[in-house]
Amino acid sequence: MKKRPSVTRQGNLVRTTNWAGVTAGDPIVIDGAKERRQNWVFVAHVLNVATNEEWIEVRGGRSGEMKGRSFRPEMIYPSGAKKGSRLVGLSLADAPQLPIH
Repeated sequence: MKKRPSVTRQGNLVRTTNWAGVTAGDPIVIDGAKERRQNWVFVAHVLNVATNEEWIEVRGGRSGEMKGRSFRPEMIYPSGAKKGSRLVGLSLADAPQLPIH
């Protein structure tokens, strides 16, 4: 059973623990030469309502690491998008993995 999404607001920043069909703790793939070889989990989607900028917070890195990083939404792919060293399909920003009701 998935956790309920959490939305928090601090000043101009709106932070949501679910985005494009992924929730906090779900594995994702980052489209970057070095990052593609590492393991990442989704933490939150952040939107600055004053500037309309957005980014995705993730945790992970090399085996055993849990670094916090942030990336542009178009760099975030579902965990099944990695085939060997390549990425296939669209990013979560372009093709959200939303449930069908």
